[in-house]
Amino acid sequence: MVKLAENKHYSENKAVERFPVPAKVYLPLIQHLGKACNPEVKVGDTVSLGQRIAGVQANVYAPIHASISGVVAAIKECPHPVLGRAKAIVLEGNGLEEDKNFTLRNRQEVESLSLVDIRNIVLEAGIVGMGGASFPTHIKLNPPRQLDTLIINGAECEPYLTADSRLMVEKKAEITEGIALIASRLKIKEVYIGIEDNKPEAIQAFSGVPGIKVKVLKSDYPQGGEKQLIRNILGKEIPRGKLPFDVGVLVQNVATVYAVYEAVFKGRPLMERVVTVTGSCLKNPRNLLVRLGTPIKDLIDFCGPLREEPAKIIIGGPMMGIAQYTDEVPVIKSSGGILLMGAQEAKTLEEGPCIRCAACVRSCPVGLMPCQINLASERALWSLTKEYGAGDCIECGICNYVCPANRRLLQTIKRAKLEGARA
Repeated sequence: MVKLAENKHYSENKAVERFPVPAKVYLPLIQHLGKACNPEVKVGDTVSLGQRIAGVQANVYAPIHASISGVVAAIKECPHPVLGRAKAIVLEGNGLEEDKNFTLRNRQEVESLSLVDIRNIVLEAGIVGMGGASFPTHIKLNPPRQLDTLIINGAECEPYLTADSRLMVEKKAEITEGIALIASRLKIKEVYIGIEDNKPEAIQAFSGVPGIKVKVLKSDYPQGGEKQLIRNILGKEIPRGKLPFDVGVLVQNVATVYAVYEAVFKGRPLMERVVTVTGSCLKNPRNLLVRLGTPIKDLIDFCGPLREEPAKIIIGGPMMGIAQYTDEVPVIKSSGGILLMGAQEAKTLEEGPCIRCAACVRSCPVGLMPCQINLASERALWSLTKEYGAGDCIECGICNYVCPANRRLLQTIKRAKLEGARA
């Protein structure tokens, strides 16, 4: 782990604001880990807020819902913040934003729901891991064995990002309800919430909540990784190639838990999320509750004016986020932040030869040898990259950060994972 400049001061004290309903949204058919959805509407159809508009028959997927009421204007390839381009449903709004289609449930009704019921509600709501992984949540609620511990991830270790922090401060009651719901249905007795020590308001909010143990973590990176959380909270190591399930643990992000609460108690599918819009280029960084499919250009304009023209726009944080080639990409389910970096912050350093210093090896949070994977990847030795454990890389970017030769280690490891999967 490493200590990074946090740069959370831009937005950490900014309460979440609701972003105005956009006139047009672009909803990609793939916003999750798994199989892409198929459209369930056609051009010209009128859709209502929260209506399911795309799905697929598959084990690993999450359906897509209309984030505004309106008309299907197009189904076409559009910019995508992760994939570059992907097919999307384009909706033009009609201003009808009633919540009349949502099924509110009182506490007695919720108490009567079984684990299977909850899982189906979460599936139909299209909820995925909102910390960035975008793994369908209904699958994590179907563990292959009895679990001992639920860990709520409130670390938010990426620099600049404060969306989860504000959510914990402002939606404590709802998150607590979501935690209790998951723990009770999975019969989990021990519940922790891991929060970094640079979030005193969030720590105070959850301190003393019955049934939840607050674990204050050092604000080191990547503290929010599942394996790092489990090790630092429980002292358990997840063996290579294994998952948290294998050591009896379920990890859920705070935003995901909040989405579960919204789906179960309010009948609301995942159609909006909190996004941090931040960076030195912006005059008014903010935390915004944003409808999915909103172009990031709209959010940037809302937080303007610009102090300087951004040299790089990143969806996510500076370590694990993805640089964008256009500001026309939409917010999707995994978009926790939009970061605008100036020329000084985003400068490209000249890459040199590996000097065998092993800084990347010493710093790797999962015990890999990034330099060796890098060299094998550059030579297209994909079987060797597998032997070196490229598939276990969590893509945290620490190896790039600590390398004195400015080697593009992470980029070549990502390629090795992709080619290794194809081989």
